[in-house]
Amino acid sequence: MSAPDIRRLMEEIMTSTTWPVNSPFAREHFGRGKKEGREEGKAEEAVRSVMLVLTARGFDLPDDVRTRITTCTDLDRLEGWLTRAATVQTLDDLFG
Repeated sequence: MSAPDIRRLMEEIMTSTTWPVNSPFAREHFGRGKKEGREEGKAEEAVRSVMLVLTARGFDLPDDVRTRITTCTDLDRLEGWLTRAATVQTLDDLFG
């Protein structure tokens, strides 16, 4: 098999959407990676939502508050902050 043939074969494998994950090791880690990616995406969206609600309500977010929100990866905590962001009177109330 020539180098161009090998390259074409590798490109087909890499772009295939039906590439099977057959070994138990691969299935476990492939599934775990997908789950972690979904969780990270949900947390990132929750961070964005908290910031959006607070800024829409006219809060000026100091760097320490911004950092506290953007570095949080706990989805339950972020969802709590999002719920409170709609009604809090002060930023201290958000975290209290």
